[in-house]
Amino acid sequence: MFVKIHKSNGRHIVAICDEDLIGKEISEGDLNLNITERFYKGDKLTKEKIIKIMKNSLNLNIVGKNSIKLALDNNIIEKDAIIEINKIPHAQVYQLE
Repeated sequence: MFVKIHKSNGRHIVAICDEDLIGKEISEGDLNLNITERFYKGDKLTKEKIIKIMKNSLNLNIVGKNSIKLALDNNIIEKDAIIEINKIPHAQVYQLE
């Protein structure tokens, strides 16, 4: 899994993505997600490091079966936060800092 931390105006958005999805575009109906290297391809980290980052982040953008499962298993997100686009799970978490 890749993790990329975006910093803008004092806020952080953490993008987490399964490695095999980088560079793909998925769509279904009105939903479309372009999984670009620029946004999602950061550092390849261990699950332990990713869990720590997720637990300490207020804003997450997570895509892929493995990434979503890791977030679910560690109570970072709930099932109702997940949407599926062409059978690929995706979740966004945004909280005010």
